[in-house]
Amino acid sequence: MKLSIIVPVYNMAADGKLEYCLNSLVNQTIGDYEIIAVDDCSTDESFSILQDYESRFPDKFHAIHSDVNKHQGGAKNIGMKLAEGEWIGFIDSDDWITPDMYERLIKRAEETGADLVGCDYCLTNEHSMKVGQLVPNNKPEQSGVLDDEKRRSLILDGGSLVVKIFRRSMIIENELWFPENIFYEDNALGNSYLVLAEHFEYIPEAMYYYYQHDTSTVHTISSTRCEDRMEAGRLMLDEAKRHDYFDKFYPELEYSFTLLFYVNTLFTYMAGVKKIKYGFVKAMGQEMKLTFPEFEKNFYYQERTHAEEKKLVRMQQKSTAFFILYYKLLWAYRRWRKR
Repeated sequence: MKLSIIVPVYNMAADGKLEYCLNSLVNQTIGDYEIIAVDDCSTDESFSILQDYESRFPDKFHAIHSDVNKHQGGAKNIGMKLAEGEWIGFIDSDDWITPDMYERLIKRAEETGADLVGCDYCLTNEHSMKVGQLVPNNKPEQSGVLDDEKRRSLILDGGSLVVKIFRRSMIIENELWFPENIFYEDNALGNSYLVLAEHFEYIPEAMYYYYQHDTSTVHTISSTRCEDRMEAGRLMLDEAKRHDYFDKFYPELEYSFTLLFYVNTLFTYMAGVKKIKYGFVKAMGQEMKLTFPEFEKNFYYQERTHAEEKKLVRMQQKSTAFFILYYKLLWAYRRWRKR
């Protein structure tokens, strides 16, 4: 079999979201493929919808039900262990793709000998094939047989996993199973999915539609989500050490960890969590400094981080109490200015 498309599903029955996704999958132009949709213990009618598609498309659609909620990582692992395709693709169950996306990605792989191929996506808030805000996921210079320079670039700017296909043998041989029971599982494993490949190809065209709505992971902020992102950062470093590329790409991993574990989580937490806990913020800053004591001197951090963010990070590193007070006053002032 040429391709296995893995779809983790959790409570997507409302508003036709799941059907729009699945319709784009059952109508793919590539001939030899399977869809493995894994219901992650949904409490709505999601699994019934999957069963309906399985009955209508028995030659290509497999509806799997997990009795335990393991989050997206666990659902993906279930799908990967059942997959028979030479290639693996992932898609979120509220997104959709062009009819020829997988055919074109696999064609590029077969033409070039790549074991990793990606494209771009667009942001949209409507169920249509109208191309929304384009989000380039990679760079043309990252394409080709991967050397250390290309791998450094992929760690820094690897883009999303859902717009890529992966040779299944690479996943199995390197045991690239996603962490379970946390969100941000792609962040934990993404580097390994990219740097362990030998050849990457990129099609600079949006063939994936990333649906924007209030219940998606990126729009839901809580202390638990922030803790999950921090854990994903720790697992990202564990992965690099397990596959022996931590030392080689230390500066890139230091910066990636700084963003994922600390900077993005810190400001997401401060802006989105209603009850800010001093101990949580302080512990985050302390662990950051313990993991990478010189992170503020990192070249990428210096070049890529906004000056105001660097100022606030320095402030938090010196005094969590002062940082929280300053941050609250700053945002109160900005809200007042907008009135």
